[in-house]
Amino acid sequence: MEMINIKINGMPFSVEKNTTILDACRQFGIRIPTLCYLRDINEIGACRMCVVEVKGARSLVAACVFPIDREGTEIFTNTPKVQEARKTTLELILSNHDKKCLSCPRSNSCELQSLCKEYGIENENRFAGENPVQPIDTSTAHLIRNNNKCILCRRCVAACKEQHVGVIGANHRGFDSVIGCAFDQNLGDVACVSCGQCTVVCPTGALVVKDETTKVFEAIADPDKVVIVQTAPAVRAAIGEEFGMPIGTNAEGKMVAALRRLGFDKVFDTNFGADLTIVEEGTEFIDRVKNGGVLPMITSCSPGWVKFCEHYYPDLLPNLSTCKSPQQMTGAIIKSYYAEKEGIDPKNIVSVSVMPCTAKKFEHKRDDEGRDGIADVDIVITTRELADMIKRAGLQFTALPDEEYDPALGLFTGAAVIFGATGGVMEAALRSVADILTGEELEQIDYTEVRGTEPIKYATYNVAGMEVKVAVTSGLSNAAKLLDDIRAGKADYQFVEIMCCPGGCVNGGGQPIQPAEVRNYTDIRAERAKVLYAEDAGLPLRKSHKSPIVQKLYEDYLGEPGGHKAHDLLHTTYVERKKY
Repeated sequence: MEMINIKINGMPFSVEKNTTILDACRQFGIRIPTLCYLRDINEIGACRMCVVEVKGARSLVAACVFPIDREGTEIFTNTPKVQEARKTTLELILSNHDKKCLSCPRSNSCELQSLCKEYGIENENRFAGENPVQPIDTSTAHLIRNNNKCILCRRCVAACKEQHVGVIGANHRGFDSVIGCAFDQNLGDVACVSCGQCTVVCPTGALVVKDETTKVFEAIADPDKVVIVQTAPAVRAAIGEEFGMPIGTNAEGKMVAALRRLGFDKVFDTNFGADLTIVEEGTEFIDRVKNGGVLPMITSCSPGWVKFCEHYYPDLLPNLSTCKSPQQMTGAIIKSYYAEKEGIDPKNIVSVSVMPCTAKKFEHKRDDEGRDGIADVDIVITTRELADMIKRAGLQFTALPDEEYDPALGLFTGAAVIFGATGGVMEAALRSVADILTGEELEQIDYTEVRGTEPIKYATYNVAGMEVKVAVTSGLSNAAKLLDDIRAGKADYQFVEIMCCPGGCVNGGGQPIQPAEVRNYTDIRAERAKVLYAEDAGLPLRKSHKSPIVQKLYEDYLGEPGGHKAHDLLHTTYVERKKY
């Protein structure tokens, strides 16, 4: 490591050679504003908000991409020239920006808005001129694209490319440049997988989740409807961020209390469905291994991943588990077993789910989800949408007491909780499959080899004398690498877990948005995942097949795992979709 001496604003420092000015300044407590920069994903120096002066340079330089490679480099980050350049950049951005901030979903969490306040922008129309109006794209189930609020930072383009999908990019040239799909198609007409990663990196309101909170409020207000809500495990690990809690806070109890005060008739946990998924998926895996089924079996819990497979790897659809996701399984049981048990007509139940994932908005409307014209899940809202509902209702989230889920479908095991982190589904499945195959209750149940945020993880386990090779990955670029190996016959695995979003559901497209300066230097995925593993470790039951609610469900209603009734309610099918 070669160190060089430099000066920043007249102060002497020593940094590793070729460190960027942006990173060097951050090391020494100096913040430089950015709008386009995303570490390792979008390092293009396009927005020019991060410009600084370097002694001897003929013009201002972009701190995010300028390497410090000379001994004695002198950098100035806050001169009048720098301040004026940044302010002018903001005024130019505003010249063709839709400035309806009061009604914008990103108001108060918009990075552009924050910088305008910081730099004292008083004349937002200084460069007023031609301002063409772009059509608003509402063609997908999960988001709204409003290019009138786009600042051409290209973060969304980078995120989409990072997901191996790359269905958006810069169209046209110069003043006519817009971010869009090839041939200006709507997003709903291309092979978008609905992951929503573009929405969490967008610094403005150009890409926002399609809001369905009004539907939920209307259902709650309808006296003829029984409104039941379920929450995914990753939601508890992130929703506190919307109310000022530190990243990595478990807000489960306050979230449950808030949901009751919003007026939901029952508050259930999707973890119930996760336990159910493991029993069905584990049974399916054992059947494939023993009876020559298609291997490797690949998990089907992540709807973004499933859609990706349908678009880009349709030849591997037979490898997917036929199990519905925990969201859909929970919804199916609410509309069948629970409805019968409570004497409620399923048509009068409004099943709402709170998810960290925008692809769930697509999933619940898929064909072969639900039966007899009754959907498993009626409305899907994201973590961010639930936070908006709580704020709108005037609930003081941090002051609420901690409450527990309703017991009917609210008891769960630690195996279900870790579904929200990459590797969690695999570990949960191994805990049950190992017990079932050996006929013993094994004490060693922490499969730490499949934990963590590494791109692809591999492990081999000896289960009942059989060597089981597994692989785990998250993020679709990583998935593509693994799938190419499987396609080519280079990968000898029996069981594979794939999650669409990098790091798993904790990093889903519907989770709280953190500004780039936080995303760039904090491992948000790892901090949220710690919440789930901590809860798992503290629960008395940590194996899905040991859940008394799941056991009673099979005894009273479903029969045996993988049986006819279970297949009818809890399994689904897939279709090949166009790639372009």
